[in-house]
Amino acid sequence: MKLSVIVIVYNMTREAPRTLLSLSASYQRNLSADDYEVIVVENGSTRPLDSASVHRLGSNFQYHLVKDTTGSPAAAINFGMRQARGAVVGVMIDGARICTPGLLHQVLGATRAYERAIVATLGFYLGREYQRFAIMKGYDHAAEDRLLEQIGWPLDGYRLFEVGCLDESSHTFTSLAESNALFMPKELWSELGGVDERFDMPGGGLINLDTFFRACELPDSEMVTLLGEGTFHQVHGGIATNAAPEIFDPKLAQWRAQYRLLRGKEFDWSTKARRYFGTFPRSYCAHLTAELNEMFHTYATERAGFEAYLAELQAEIARLASHTEAILSDRARIQAERDRMERELELVTGSHSWSLTRPLRGAFRRFEALRRSLKG
Repeated sequence: MKLSVIVIVYNMTREAPRTLLSLSASYQRNLSADDYEVIVVENGSTRPLDSASVHRLGSNFQYHLVKDTTGSPAAAINFGMRQARGAVVGVMIDGARICTPGLLHQVLGATRAYERAIVATLGFYLGREYQRFAIMKGYDHAAEDRLLEQIGWPLDGYRLFEVGCLDESSHTFTSLAESNALFMPKELWSELGGVDERFDMPGGGLINLDTFFRACELPDSEMVTLLGEGTFHQVHGGIATNAAPEIFDPKLAQWRAQYRLLRGKEFDWSTKARRYFGTFPRSYCAHLTAELNEMFHTYATERAGFEAYLAELQAEIARLASHTEAILSDRARIQAERDRMERELELVTGSHSWSLTRPLRGAFRRFEALRRSLKG
């Protein structure tokens, strides 16, 4: 089997069916159900999916209900790894993400093109802005349902780009913090040791970011970003994606503290060089253009700031140069005065009268010494 996709689900009876439909052979293009399997792991849900509805999506779908007490997806992911039969294995840590139709085909192409490929898909939100802020303005299930209805999903999954925006951790050209659909050859997952189950906080804390960073650090691995494909997050009250800032920020501090405890350092984004693989659907080009415009705007802003700083620096250099010139001018004047006085002294000491008065100057010095001794 070519490919295994592990999908972690937690209380997603509305969202997960769309995600799983987007992974079905009827939706994904250029491959058949015999090429891959989808391993659905229900991670301690109190409202689980109907297993029969999962199996109806195709014979290549598995469903497993795992009873979890921590709320972390770590053990569920590693459980899915043990079930996987594909040469390439992907992990979708959040089962609320709808995929584009060419994602799995392009993943297989990328792993053929690069021997030790870490294939990262970009993450998007459904909606025009980050969902944690959109929710504060009234974005909800009904608004999201209307967006999907507006583009006629699932008829053309690439139209998702028309109603989505990149999430905080995804950038086409700059660094990536994570991938919410991360694929690599099964051997690389073995080298990695799966995900670290010590990330035991609800939601997993920084487990997804840690997994991505460690994968990029594997020897001779190549990080490949898929172009023209992505996963689109549905609003579902996610612990990281949908929490309001006043809730998210304290949790982020806890996750960072756990990361420091486990790794002995602060989390930092991978700086590994990126490769690219994929195509450019028309609907994707608008996102690409917007991102390039933002990059150029940022560059222009930073350049303007640098040029202002450079102008200040040049002004300071000119002031110091003027001050230095004044000091050098004073030094030259003082030196000239000293030279004049030395010449006049030489004239005096070289004169005939200076020679005639030498005995008198000697007597005066002796007299002055005698006066001081008597006074003392």
